[in-house]
Amino acid sequence: MRRKPEVTVPKFVGQMAMDVREQAALAGLLVEAPQEPAFPFMVTDYVVRQFPEPGAQVPFGAIVTLWFDFGPDEGEGGSGVREPRTPRPPHGGMQRELDEPDGSGEWILPVR
Repeated sequence: MRRKPEVTVPKFVGQMAMDVREQAALAGLLVEAPQEPAFPFMVTDYVVRQFPEPGAQVPFGAIVTLWFDFGPDEGEGGSGVREPRTPRPPHGGMQRELDEPDGSGEWILPVR
């Protein structure tokens, strides 16, 4: 019995759908996007995730699954808010969080 040759999965993340279909065909792989029924007609949508990962060895003709969005739980990238909370209290002793700024650029300090 003859074994199918192994191929290396290319990196599809960050590439447009039309380019991914072409690269997959050249590599001897099939691609699918189960959440995208219009995948065969997609042109400029970008891949954000793939399985198997780039560099994996798979049999010739294997299917690579692609995703074009992060899903409802992750929104637009899912990176969250990166707001710096400064100034931080000095190290040592008790620490507490200051109230939010009032829009003037000044921190609201509690009155004692």
